[in-house]
Amino acid sequence: MGFVIAVLVNAAALWVAVTVLDGIEYAGEWYQWLILGLIFGLVNAIVKPIAAILTFPITILTLGLFLIVLNTLMLYLTSFLAGPLAGPFTITSFIDGLLGAIIISIVGTALHFLLGRTGVK
Repeated sequence: MGFVIAVLVNAAALWVAVTVLDGIEYAGEWYQWLILGLIFGLVNAIVKPIAAILTFPITILTLGLFLIVLNTLMLYLTSFLAGPLAGPFTITSFIDGLLGAIIISIVGTALHFLLGRTGVK
């Protein structure tokens, strides 16, 4: 059940980012949003930990600020993978990706907090 909630939270956070920012575009049906949330969750569960370990020295040097860039790169990877699976999910600039990653992090954290969850079990 926790996995389903995590996919729904990811889909909702992505929807907020697409709605708020003009530079991130996605026009999928409701089930495509769920596929997009699943892709984003898998990227964050599989690729992000590996990338975080590889970029640990630069993260230390930037006092953790590089993690925002890492989140942006995970959003770009989701955009790349979503094309053939869930339809075109486009990010027009790095700044839009950066702002989108920040919005997704804030909304995802808030939704997990409201649902009384701290992580997927």
